[in-house]
Amino acid sequence: MSNSIPRKYKTKDVEMLTATATIIENAIANKTLLQSKRTTWADPFFEDLKTNIENTTNTYLGKDAAKDMRKATQIVLSIQAQALNDLAEFKVQIEQDFKANPTQKTEILTQLGFTTYHKLAQNGDQEGLVNLLFQFKTNMDATLNAEIIAKGTAQVTIDNIIGYADTLKNANISQETYKGTRQEITDEAIQAFNGIYDQVISIAKISSNFYKTDKKKQQLFSFAKVVSNQNSQPPKEEKK
Repeated sequence: MSNSIPRKYKTKDVEMLTATATIIENAIANKTLLQSKRTTWADPFFEDLKTNIENTTNTYLGKDAAKDMRKATQIVLSIQAQALNDLAEFKVQIEQDFKANPTQKTEILTQLGFTTYHKLAQNGDQEGLVNLLFQFKTNMDATLNAEIIAKGTAQVTIDNIIGYADTLKNANISQETYKGTRQEITDEAIQAFNGIYDQVISIAKISSNFYKTDKKKQQLFSFAKVVSNQNSQPPKEEKK
């Protein structure tokens, strides 16, 4: 069935609803500052909008369509800080433990993905983090593992980093499964979706400007960045 009302967004419906819900969650987490600058955002403004997004999603897509995808997305985002912390600890130990042999040190960091992807990951690029974790997992063979722990790095640090790669893989598979779930969408649904998109985009643009000197906070209110985080895909693992 064709729709007479065009969508105002270029993503899939479930992606848009998940991204807008995430932005409103971010607004709620930062509402002390936001509400101090916008009196019309006083409680329960954000909470009411969050409820509206949930109800609209449930009505037109089904109860689990966005909820489960968002849960998978949150799993991806929740391990980001932990992964970056462990990766930083690992890297500094390699740099110090192998500093007497610069060539070997560089080879290890290159082989495990740090040279190409670590800076990207540190700057909040989730695709960079995904690629780093999977290159680390793929290239951390038994010989290299033994050599590194013999120098002093704890095995648990290596195991944790490999575990993050597996968690990301499973969460991304879940995301793609949920994004592929689609019901017949009516003009009434698209009108409701467009209304949510319009309102949240306005909130996001204003909030982003409030955080113009804080790039990390700005990204919390970037629709494109939030959607990009949802869509980060791990590289395919090589067959052994």
